[in-house]
Amino acid sequence: MKYSKKEAKEYAFQNMKGIWAAALNPFSDNLLLDEGGLRTNLRHWINDLEIDGFFISGKQGEFFSMSIEERKKSFLIAVEESYGKAQTIVSCSDQNFDTVLELAQYAEKIGADFIVVHAPILNFVSDRNEVLKNYYNELSSKLNIGIAMWSHPDSGYLMEPELCNDIANLDNIVAIKYSVPRDMYSKLTKLAKDRIIISTASEHDWYQNILELDWKLYLCSSPPYLIQTKNDKRMKEYTDLALNKNYKDAKIIRDSLDPVRKAFQSTKPLGKPHAHQKYWQELLGQIGGRVRFPNLELSKEEKKNIKIAFDECGLIK
Repeated sequence: MKYSKKEAKEYAFQNMKGIWAAALNPFSDNLLLDEGGLRTNLRHWINDLEIDGFFISGKQGEFFSMSIEERKKSFLIAVEESYGKAQTIVSCSDQNFDTVLELAQYAEKIGADFIVVHAPILNFVSDRNEVLKNYYNELSSKLNIGIAMWSHPDSGYLMEPELCNDIANLDNIVAIKYSVPRDMYSKLTKLAKDRIIISTASEHDWYQNILELDWKLYLCSSPPYLIQTKNDKRMKEYTDLALNKNYKDAKIIRDSLDPVRKAFQSTKPLGKPHAHQKYWQELLGQIGGRVRFPNLELSKEEKKNIKIAFDECGLIK
């Protein structure tokens, strides 16, 4: 641990800044975790793309298909490759609370910077606030590491801003990945920005959130390494300009990425988001790899359409 429990919020406000990416986990042809491929990707993302932090083995990383030991291995690889160069936030989300704790305690042991824990699915519960307060309070009481909440429709509900504001008072609750409508995360920003860092995964809205909400952290999804290359780091460029309040030039560069965004979004099969992103990675020269069951692979026709759009979007010149 790089800080004490009482220092968790201060450490977060000092270090949770810039562009963070949610890592896809590459799996080999025999569906094993491609440890070398993950290391190669992380080195490219850190050294060439200058990404500031990494969200490890979340939904993009297909954590739902991974064993506890595989998840731990991915954490360790990320910490080793990022040490002294970038920050790490590892996903300990699970329906089994003992698994959440086991992963979180491992994250503390190996020196991860932060953990993120998804709000759990709550069967038959209609009044969720006390349950969720107790859930995050129990996590906080048993851990020293900085904890980010995570609210997303996948839980079957959204955590209300007022609830998140209450939980934000816990010593080592430091952030939230708030995958909710903009009015909700705007409200929470006003309520809790003095105690936690609020962010969401939309790259499309990132510029506007810097401009209007004074956000400093993009947390996070895959665009930082899917719409950038070693020679074309426009997301970083517009982010740096906007954070330095040069909004006019930032918007020009931000808008110049629209053809890339359109090419990516228009070719994504609705039932194959992981396979689509991994194939796009391969077109960029990164290690994409296989997806795990129950995720589906792309067809030859889908790959053909993606390749045409990729070649025409102007990302590779």
